Amino acid sequence: MTEPSKLLLKLSRQLFADAIERDKFIEALTNPQPFYPAILWCREQPENWPFTIEPATSWQPKFVDRLSLDAKPGKHPYHQAGYFYCLDFSSVFAATVLLAIQKPVNLVFDICASPGGKSIFAWQALRPNLLISNEAIGKRLGMLHSNLKRCQIQPAVLLNLDSSILAKEFARTSDLAIVDAPCSGQSLLAKGGKAPGCFHPATINQNANRQKRILANSAQVVAPQGYLAYMTCTYSIEENERVCEWFLKKFPQFRTVEIDRLADYRSDLTALNCYRMFPQSRLGAGAFTVLFQNTEDGATNRLPDGLMEKAIAIFERESDR
Repeated sequence: MTEPSKLLLKLSRQLFADAIERDKFIEALTNPQPFYPAILWCREQPENWPFTIEPATSWQPKFVDRLSLDAKPGKHPYHQAGYFYCLDFSSVFAATVLLAIQKPVNLVFDICASPGGKSIFAWQALRPNLLISNEAIGKRLGMLHSNLKRCQIQPAVLLNLDSSILAKEFARTSDLAIVDAPCSGQSLLAKGGKAPGCFHPATINQNANRQKRILANSAQVVAPQGYLAYMTCTYSIEENERVCEWFLKKFPQFRTVEIDRLADYRSDLTALNCYRMFPQSRLGAGAFTVLFQNTEDGATNRLPDGLMEKAIAIFERESDR
């Protein structure tokens, strides 16, 4: 066990009024323990399934299972065959807000898609007519392409564009835009990983500014009455609740959606409908999530000409690597 830094202690005081919860939070980060692995089913479960399945939570989607601590599903042939996608249970928690969308979804746009977990979740949960998975960082495209192909996610296209370009080229086209935002990655510590400088104000502010930029561009992509899901895997208020409050001031046509199934996880750090999982719950390393809806009326724009040609070119390039 490592000693908590002054910045971690400061963050814990911001997050929790209760001293016991503060201590549990700090313990989870300084003395990390393994979490139950989770899988997202892409195909029907085979009859000779080799792993033990843990009891489901009240909010857990039917197409997700948690496995026993000793399970290593990523090494099993069923994984390579595309039966399932492995992900942290915190990612399941974050994406669960998508289950609140009741209307038919034509187009889902995953803005920061790699390695693909949120895209695959949205495809399984909503069965859109088209999934566009975008990744602005070129070196992350290969992993995204591989996972979508292995899990047979169709119909789907892959793009490699900055969010500022998406805002112009795909304005008002999407029933759902997903922003799994780049962040300071503080939850990596709960997994036993490293995130140097993740509690430093400069790191947090840099990420918050980047998140605001991506979120503002992504808002342009959302069609009238469409949805925008924002999520991170970090704990700082500046990257989560404060970003949401800033967003609603800049885009007052959006509102936050109340997620009944996550009522027990509602953040008490804002009046908005935001939801948090902390690592001391022992379910996952931690996540923040919120679902916005665009309350504007109006027509949905058609997709730009040449989209499929752009997507095919990117897929071919990645397949040749």
